[in-house]
Amino acid sequence: MEAPDDLQRAIEAALFAAESPLSLADLATVIGIDTDLRPALAKLESDYAGRGINLVERGGRWHFETSADLAHILRRTREDPRKLSRAAIETLAIIAYHEPVSRAEIESIRGVQISKGTLDVLMEAGWVRPAGRREAPGRPLTFATTRGFLDHFGLQSRRDLPGIDDLRAAGLLDPVDIALEQLEVETIADEA
Repeated sequence: MEAPDDLQRAIEAALFAAESPLSLADLATVIGIDTDLRPALAKLESDYAGRGINLVERGGRWHFETSADLAHILRRTREDPRKLSRAAIETLAIIAYHEPVSRAEIESIRGVQISKGTLDVLMEAGWVRPAGRREAPGRPLTFATTRGFLDHFGLQSRRDLPGIDDLRAAGLLDPVDIALEQLEVETIADEA
């Protein structure tokens, strides 16, 4: 294995010391260099592949994280501060799949009102943020997911969220929903 060059060492040091993931521009500023960092990052990424920690890029930001196959070791000592309620999980899923989305749209999709506390819990967790106001009567506030959401769930972007086929294959869809969907498909076929 060849010794890393000074640029790779500087990137490695900056990423280890960083409190949060860094973009290419942030890295260049921290290191104080105006060079394309991608080749050095690619080399570091390959050097760390298969080790206890990996260099990963998510949402255009780079950081080190524990290898997925070793995460169970750390889970034993880590305490989860609070479990999310079913309403919070449903709200988070709606925001992730439909963002930016307003409170009224979330309530319409869920079929019930959500309490202000539900959105507060998701914002405190760092997974949801206000995403501006919609150009509609009343100018409702909209919500979207954050980079923290992507990092926590190991996603590079929202495109990595599981689709309907993935959820069905994992057995996560309600059997009633599957039966209704199948009935709808059969009804359409019969009408044709």
